[in-house]
Amino acid sequence: MSAKIKQLVPALLGWFTACARDLPWRKTQDPYAIWVSEIMLQQTQVKTVIPYWERWMRALPTIANLAKAKPETIHKLWEGLGYYTRVRNMQRAAQEIIAQHNGEFPRDYEAILALPGIGRYTAGAISSIAFNQPQPILDGNVIRVLTRVFGIAENPKDKSTNAQLWQLAQELVTSANEQEIKREKLHTPSPPSGERAGVRGHVEKWPHGENWVEAANHIQTIGPCSALNQSLMELGALICTPKQPQCLICPLQKFCDAYKTGHTQLIPNLGPRVTVTEREFIAFVIEHRGRYLVRQRPEGQVNAHLWEFPNMEVLPEPESSEKAKLSPNRSLAWCRRFSVSGEGPAKAGTPYQTLAQLVEKHLGLQVESLTELCTIRHTITRYRITLRACRGSGKLKFKNKKLKMEWLALADLDKLAFTSAHRKILKQLQIPAP
Repeated sequence: MSAKIKQLVPALLGWFTACARDLPWRKTQDPYAIWVSEIMLQQTQVKTVIPYWERWMRALPTIANLAKAKPETIHKLWEGLGYYTRVRNMQRAAQEIIAQHNGEFPRDYEAILALPGIGRYTAGAISSIAFNQPQPILDGNVIRVLTRVFGIAENPKDKSTNAQLWQLAQELVTSANEQEIKREKLHTPSPPSGERAGVRGHVEKWPHGENWVEAANHIQTIGPCSALNQSLMELGALICTPKQPQCLICPLQKFCDAYKTGHTQLIPNLGPRVTVTEREFIAFVIEHRGRYLVRQRPEGQVNAHLWEFPNMEVLPEPESSEKAKLSPNRSLAWCRRFSVSGEGPAKAGTPYQTLAQLVEKHLGLQVESLTELCTIRHTITRYRITLRACRGSGKLKFKNKKLKMEWLALADLDKLAFTSAHRKILKQLQIPAP
């Protein structure tokens, strides 16, 4: 183990003790609570996760509660977080814990890794944070810290480079586990007047005063492995950020190869950006006798089990009649420039009722008085999506058994778990008329 590794550990632990954010899941060592936080934090910002985590823990405080919960309950609790496969895998894992581990969250790393929806990073995070085991972690924040500190210019996604980063993470957490936390080794920054100047000018109370013994005891309480891994994630989130890293207040500045060589903005080398693809959809908000038509997305599709208003994808106008022979759910190809409200560009010779005829043919809806309700723009992975919602009145002409559709009042709709974009449409419907 290198001397640099041994020097990094007390610097990281001291900084984390002084500057870590006060997050609710850091007040417990319950592996279930930590597991929920780690799954929620995937692809999601901390400030977004906090209210979700708190609501979840109130509603489903134990593994047994999660295992027995109805699908609509877990989807509603997760509504807005996205990537809903995560929550379904959590319930499957909870059911396995009940069946195979007597309801107790397993302590063994391999047993944790074997649970549905848990990969190498999450297993390492739970093992180290909940059980203080010397298991490494490697997420985007940690990758950024390690590549910069060790001056690794290769793409961290490459197999050999990724293996190198996992090895460094392992050496760090192992060193933390082996080092005795002593006053003279714990390089805790001294805040002025019992307070610290937080990130970007925010001021928070110093959590452990200026007492070295108290700071060291805090690390011993949560465990050095837990503190070390959390310090790496925290440093990447607050100081060693993707853009404009705060190198001047970084506790690892004197050890950082990227800072010394002026290559901070070049590392990590993540390769070319993924091309963003534009996609367009039209949603139909149809009312009949005070109720609105909605459908539940079927098993096996993106956002399975969630609810939405009937919708179609709009494709670029085909160049020939052969290309116009598209599947029913993509039949609006030639309507890309169609404006429901009558404002803006519209395809010449395309009257309103043509769109209504398509809705009737492919969704089994007879509609009238279509008007534009709202436009929702959002991004999912590599897709930039525009969703135009059209409002009208109508009724079902026939039922398509492949599409689970129901007429529901606004009060009933609010109880369902909608996709994020369609939840925004629903909020438009709930705005009182002027």
